[in-house]
Amino acid sequence: MVLTESKEIRNIIFDLGGVIVPLRPERCIEAFHFIGAGKIARYVEEHRVEDLFLDAEIGNIDSHEFCNRVRELVGKDIPDDKIVWAWNELLGNVPQSKLERLLLLRRKYNVYLLSNTNDMHWDKCENVLLGHEGHGLHELFNDVFLSYRLHLAKPDTEIFRRVVGMAGITPDETLFIDDSKVNCDAATKVGIHSLWNKDDDYWLSCGLS
Repeated sequence: MVLTESKEIRNIIFDLGGVIVPLRPERCIEAFHFIGAGKIARYVEEHRVEDLFLDAEIGNIDSHEFCNRVRELVGKDIPDDKIVWAWNELLGNVPQSKLERLLLLRRKYNVYLLSNTNDMHWDKCENVLLGHEGHGLHELFNDVFLSYRLHLAKPDTEIFRRVVGMAGITPDETLFIDDSKVNCDAATKVGIHSLWNKDDDYWLSCGLS
């Protein structure tokens, strides 16, 4: 898909991790080992998306319950703040070039965020990682859709239908950018164009302007 030739695209839906926010699993693994939660470090190493992580991602548990579950799994009385710190070490700093590009895209497109995330990661993203010279989220995105608030997660096609309906946009006028091919394929099933972001900065060089 040559983006500069896609004149029908009016809306862009961005994934968060691996597209806008770099993911640093090795740093997260080290952090969990550092606080004595080696079992959770192995979950990160194995890219586990079920059980504990999935429950947080679809909003079945909040941050405190997440921490309680971690303590139960590792058998140690680790404070909430240390667990949240270790979990948030997964998130890298956002290059200013990405935030600047988002601001430019907002001049031409409706720009949305759709992320499989949890309240801990989102709190860090919203308050630390997505700030840009005084610009707020409302300047970067028309709206934000998060799995833990919707109680749905990609690649369930229902989350795409929900977002399209809530945003009031048309699927065939919409481009979805995600670092997971499975998620991109799911978006395509509901009529949304998709771009598989093969590495952190891939979408920046794809003619999207």
